[in-house]
Amino acid sequence: MPRHHKIRRAVEHSSLISLPSHALPTPMAMEAARLSPSLAAAAFFARRRPTNSPLLCRRIPLLRPLASASASGGDGRAVALSSSELRKRRGLSSSGAAESASGGDEKLRALRSLFALPDVSIDAYIVPSQDAHQSEFIAECFMRRAFLTGFTGSAGTAVVTKINAALWTDGRYFLQAEKELSHEWTLMRSGNHGVPTTSEWLNDVLPSGCRVGIDPFLFSFDAAEELKDAISSKNHELVLVRGMNLVDEVWGNARPKPPKAPTRVHDIKYAGIDVPSKLSFVRSHLTENGCDAVVISMLDEVAWLLNMRGSDVPHSPVFYSYLTVEVSTATLFVDSSKVSEDVLEHLQKAGVKLKPYEAIVSEVERLAEKGAKLWLDSSSVNAAIVSAFRSSCDRYMNKKGKAGRKIERKEASSDDLTTRGAGVQNGALHAVYKVSPVTLAKSVKNEAEIEGMKNSHLRDAAALAEFWCWLEEEVCKSVLLTEVQVAEKLLEFRQKQDGFIETSFDTISGYGTNGAIIHYRPTPESCSSVGSDNLFLLDSGAQYIDGTTDITRTVHFGEPSPRQKECFTRVLQGHIALDQAVFPERTPGFVLDVLARSSLWKIGLDYRHGTGHGVGAALNVHEGPQSISYRYGNLTALQKGMIVSNEPGYYEDNSFGIRIENLLLVKEVNLANSFGGISYLGFEKLTFVPIQSNLIDSSLLSPSEINWVNDYHQQVWEKVSPLLSGRSRDWLWKNTRPLFDNSP
Repeated sequence: MPRHHKIRRAVEHSSLISLPSHALPTPMAMEAARLSPSLAAAAFFARRRPTNSPLLCRRIPLLRPLASASASGGDGRAVALSSSELRKRRGLSSSGAAESASGGDEKLRALRSLFALPDVSIDAYIVPSQDAHQSEFIAECFMRRAFLTGFTGSAGTAVVTKINAALWTDGRYFLQAEKELSHEWTLMRSGNHGVPTTSEWLNDVLPSGCRVGIDPFLFSFDAAEELKDAISSKNHELVLVRGMNLVDEVWGNARPKPPKAPTRVHDIKYAGIDVPSKLSFVRSHLTENGCDAVVISMLDEVAWLLNMRGSDVPHSPVFYSYLTVEVSTATLFVDSSKVSEDVLEHLQKAGVKLKPYEAIVSEVERLAEKGAKLWLDSSSVNAAIVSAFRSSCDRYMNKKGKAGRKIERKEASSDDLTTRGAGVQNGALHAVYKVSPVTLAKSVKNEAEIEGMKNSHLRDAAALAEFWCWLEEEVCKSVLLTEVQVAEKLLEFRQKQDGFIETSFDTISGYGTNGAIIHYRPTPESCSSVGSDNLFLLDSGAQYIDGTTDITRTVHFGEPSPRQKECFTRVLQGHIALDQAVFPERTPGFVLDVLARSSLWKIGLDYRHGTGHGVGAALNVHEGPQSISYRYGNLTALQKGMIVSNEPGYYEDNSFGIRIENLLLVKEVNLANSFGGISYLGFEKLTFVPIQSNLIDSSLLSPSEINWVNDYHQQVWEKVSPLLSGRSRDWLWKNTRPLFDNSP
């Protein structure tokens, strides 16, 4: 599943029980794209006229408001969810666009009416996609941007002024946004030449000296600071609107309730390392950095560190929580109703205490008042927490007198801070702002996690073989099947596999022109039927008890055109080139991205998404800090034990889409030489599902590329056939025959 990876700041060398021992360079600090595409778009474009300038509208038609969406069903609109009922409950049905077109957008009017409240008093309000933990996938109650705009893609930022409303999203969602936004919204195609960032746009459309409001829980501290600096050039003030979220006020009683699902223990046979060992690792980093405590706010980091899983967020086995780790204690901030007796016992054995989820702010204030030196990952910890800590530090210093005063501290007890001088240097309290110590440790899988990923991928491959066998038979019999029905049937096959929990993201089931929408999701009201006249792209994944999968295959059940075969084959060549890559340790992922694009570039083609993202082990399907992308800001080196996707593609608007995706494990390779005494790395495949030979133009492939296809299909047969029987096993045999092989 392609994504614009959330790039973190520098990930420094660290070592956990399972991490490789070789040293890593310290990468440059980079925050680009942590919040949203709006803050990641290139900032070098020249200053612009306001978007209502006739000259600008002539030069850049991208910035014109969209035509209103049709109110009727069956209009081909692409939405983010496969359930129409869920869409209706979120208030995102097509009737909203019709209301907007006829009588104006009631939600926008209601939101703007709140700007004048005494405790608000703002001229613009920014609504990001994230929750308080900077999550990509979020609970229904936090889908504020989707509720307000009607655009249901997973990435985007809405900005509303008293007059204008604009939505920024990236290339994966351009076509989808065009269909879903009403005429009162202007679509900003992030990354396209001439498209301003959110801050540039605000500086253009607002008169000098305006107040721009945000909910500080929804912005990382870095993102808020970046925004504050960017709009200050026009004397605008960034206002942290506390106490309420304005979109929630508009949503009112219709807003879904927060999730209350129970948590569970992630068994040590899948986790590989126990909680005390992981906490000891974090505490060793606290000591090395002279810190007294660290705040962990990313949901997958909390889940990994505590060997726990949940179901608060669709497709991701995480639960809403914060975690603080101190030198002698650890505290989980979570709704206690989610903690069963088994989970409570699990936490108590590891020395982890419980506090209410909402108590995190008062906790950081308490730490500040004790003179703690706090480790904060400012690229992920929200601005509300950081600002609360800073304010409490200021109050603490005021109580102690002038800034240069020496502060005497009592000898630490088991509940007190250590006495090594942490927290106070030259009389000034401060925090350490650096990437979370959990980030890199989580991304480098241990032996148990790797084994679980391999096993779950084989079971997933068996389910997919059964599915493709069924679908091919149905299409050949001219059975009418919609994209939604196909996705639902795939789910049925996966549900039969041991350890299946849920899908790892909404299945992208796109036939023909819908396949060109990179993150298309079908709905029963408006989806297409799958036939034999065009390409069918299926991107899907699953969460199992022992691993997480993500795979894309593109097929044609009829006779593909020469154009389709050439495009498919060139995508395949890029996939092969990346799969075969051998590279020195300390190589960042962006260095490899060109390998996946080169064959497309040779005929002037490309794709608008990254080539590879990290994947968690029985965790988030999108995981940092590693990625393989043309965005060269992420200098995180690929390491042995990391897992990344390999998914080049090509999308011809209003025609077809192609993507081929496997997951890869980074491994060390043994070579005859070792220049500079360093290790060299390569990839091991985790995904074993046939690539349709019918779409391959063998005349474009080199002998080594043909051998790769044949070797891969031989591995698929050897690994997956023992899990199959009957027609599905026959289908696998047929679809793993060597190229140019004429045997039956």
